[in-house]
Amino acid sequence: MEFPVPVISSQLKTTSTEFRERRAQYIALLDELSAHHRRASSPESAEAIATARQRKKLLTSERLEALSDPGAPILEICPLAGMEMYDGVPPGAGIRTAVLTIKGRKCMVIANNPSVKGGTYFPMTVKKHVRAQEIALENRLPCISLVDSGGAFLPLQAEVFPDRDHFGRIFRNQAVMSASGIPQIAIVLGSCTAGGAYVPAMSDETVMVRGNATIFLGGPPLVKAATGQDVSAEELGGAEVHCTKSGVSDHLVDSEEEAFFRAREIVEHLGEGSRGMTPHAAPEEPLYAPEEIHGILGSDLRKGFPILEVIARLVDGSRFDEFKAAYGTTLKCGFAHVLGMHVGIVANDGILFSESALKAAHFIQLCNQRGIPLVFLQNIVGFMVGKEYEHRGIAKDGAKMVTAVATSRVPKITLLVGGSFGAGNYAMCGRAYDPRFLASWPGSRISVMGGQQAAKVLSEIRYGAKKSVDEKERETFEADILATYEREGSPYFATARLWDDGVIAPLDTRRYLALALSTCHFNPDDEYRPGVFRM
Repeated sequence: MEFPVPVISSQLKTTSTEFRERRAQYIALLDELSAHHRRASSPESAEAIATARQRKKLLTSERLEALSDPGAPILEICPLAGMEMYDGVPPGAGIRTAVLTIKGRKCMVIANNPSVKGGTYFPMTVKKHVRAQEIALENRLPCISLVDSGGAFLPLQAEVFPDRDHFGRIFRNQAVMSASGIPQIAIVLGSCTAGGAYVPAMSDETVMVRGNATIFLGGPPLVKAATGQDVSAEELGGAEVHCTKSGVSDHLVDSEEEAFFRAREIVEHLGEGSRGMTPHAAPEEPLYAPEEIHGILGSDLRKGFPILEVIARLVDGSRFDEFKAAYGTTLKCGFAHVLGMHVGIVANDGILFSESALKAAHFIQLCNQRGIPLVFLQNIVGFMVGKEYEHRGIAKDGAKMVTAVATSRVPKITLLVGGSFGAGNYAMCGRAYDPRFLASWPGSRISVMGGQQAAKVLSEIRYGAKKSVDEKERETFEADILATYEREGSPYFATARLWDDGVIAPLDTRRYLALALSTCHFNPDDEYRPGVFRM
């Protein structure tokens, strides 16, 4: 007798008033997300578009389209970076980073947008570029740079130039990747100045467009100031100079269209590359409508939601083979498929107790032994506190879960579907624990604790020992703390600073997971050493 994988039995009442109210709240959040993404994907002004056309240049979105295989999906990385952080700079920080499929091969593409402050690098531009390189390095993706930049944004040089993960890290990463056999390709489409000149100079192959592309360590104004020599940009470092005299570039082309054709041909001849995760089964739609997720969530995280109802609308056939279903029930662990991709899911369904943490550590070990990638669904306020739980060892049991997450060798992908607070963020594979990809839903929140709790804790510290307290002053103090936490806990505050790789809509999650998993490089022969578990 055969026993099929259990199908989640949904208890959702889609005709209830609560469902309709939550759905309306979430639709409003999705409208806000769409507006931000539209601004990020088309940041060019009408004047900038006219200038690009006059110079026979493509827009950044058109460049990505010309490079990518027709109809192939694009996995954008950190599209809202720098949002509302710099005056006159739209979301994206003046650079597009995305995993494209080129000649059937996954590649990381890093594209300057010259229409945003000349393609110069703000602090978040640098951080976004380095994050893209990290993904390329970890997953062994060829890295293609579409160069059209004026270099560092000089007014913020102290936040761009000198530190470990500032501008210089980009060139260091190129050298490390090339040494590791990860191809580095540069397509120079415009200006490439000062330190930025090292991007093409340190690439394995470089293409330059005649008439528009230039490369030089010091531009004409600096040359004039330093040497008194008058020289044009083209004479100093144009495409013909570097393809016929200096040897900095390898391919001279007459148009951007030809440059992208040449780039695609280079990718075709890269040889055998690493392979990402592949489907284990035929893809299936969930048994329940994914659109119902909106009515499950709502916008008020103080009102919990059952995570199994969310999982039922994300996984193939709504089938979820739950692990230790009757133990540590505030954490759901189990095996499933997403568009045919085999995954282990770790999902919060309440606060983390010792039993929940122990179950997670056990399950994570199983996935590592079997080479199954992990998906974390975060909606967590943290670990249980109090005398009873401390005496029972919540700290060491939580440490087991954190250790298991930190030493996991299989690809990890994290989704912030609700709250992400305190040590719960760490245990559920937050940014510090190197998930290959991390995305947030628009109703998520992230901070060291909830705003209400922070306001009460800080208020008690400040006013608790005083014999007499001005209650109006205390209320004002707590309101200011709450407002700060509300602002800084927003998913847009977080994604602007690259605390995640992007804010995505729940209905895009299945596609996002499949794209991310297919990008992830994994060697099953890598040694698995989970470290010491305090018993």
